[in-house]
Amino acid sequence: MQKLNDKWMRIIGVPLLSLTGQWMMYGYTNIPYPNDWRIPFFFILGSVLVWEANRWGIILSRRRYPELNQTLKRVLYQLAWFVCWASAIRITQTLFYEFIGLWPAEDYFRFKPYFFNTLVSVVGTVQIAAYYEGVYLYERWRVSYTEALELKKVNLQSQLDSLKTQINPHFLFNNLNSLSSLITTDAEQAERFLDELSSVYRYLLQQNSRDLCPLDEEMQFINAYFHLIKTRYGDGIFLVNEIESHYLAYRIPPLTLQILFENAIKHNIILTDRPLTIKLYTQEGHLYVENNLQQKKIAVPSNQIGLQNIMMKYKLLDQSSIIVYHDEQRFLVGIPLLNP
Repeated sequence: MQKLNDKWMRIIGVPLLSLTGQWMMYGYTNIPYPNDWRIPFFFILGSVLVWEANRWGIILSRRRYPELNQTLKRVLYQLAWFVCWASAIRITQTLFYEFIGLWPAEDYFRFKPYFFNTLVSVVGTVQIAAYYEGVYLYERWRVSYTEALELKKVNLQSQLDSLKTQINPHFLFNNLNSLSSLITTDAEQAERFLDELSSVYRYLLQQNSRDLCPLDEEMQFINAYFHLIKTRYGDGIFLVNEIESHYLAYRIPPLTLQILFENAIKHNIILTDRPLTIKLYTQEGHLYVENNLQQKKIAVPSNQIGLQNIMMKYKLLDQSSIIVYHDEQRFLVGIPLLNP
């Protein structure tokens, strides 16, 4: 939340505005300005109390309704707060004036002093708050614009990474090699493999223009993608799906699971006697991707661009950060699921 930078307003601006408002009030009520130091002192004190109370209304409204699309709710919240607190403080102050004799006795409970004392405070606060709201809106717009540019940059990088995957000679060669073997040994499996390969490439091409997709669609893609991997590695790799069905309508950035699967396959040993098991499950609004850790003896160079891209996407979507955990037995990534 953007800080309310009103230091000089609190030190200089409020006292000056209060003296101006006091002069206007006496002119409106046709009461002679008394030669009494208590009048400006208590009026300045009341103005300081009004602003200190109302600035909390601004702060709380920003905490409750921080977004640009919540501007109307935030402004109405502030207006209601200003009227309530300014009225309470100024009416109490006017009563105090009468109690200590700053108003002539015949003016007790006159309407004008109460009304104008309150009106000046409310109008003055609204004008000051309008300035700070304008600054706040500009800063929120600037942040949103910057984040939009960053998200566009991340999406372009993600698209580039996806394109690299699509045209990666090793990826394509391995799948074509697996398809060639199946054609000569099992025509039915070869046909299914070709269908899954087509589904994978179709999905990769479709997701380039989307920021989010339903988890159900991502799972259909990852099942097709895993079929290609399973055909290649056989009993060296397994997938355990324990995703609760009601989470399938939730949304995640597309190709997130593919990145995590690629990382697991890239950095771990995959053998029949040492199988790699990738487990998917949901818990408390998160999708967890977990695999047993059996790192290759010769470490594969990694710049962690995949994980960084996922983290950046969630950050720009104003979502909680992803969870990354590993020990000697397992590697775990928790992805927040966005409510549809």
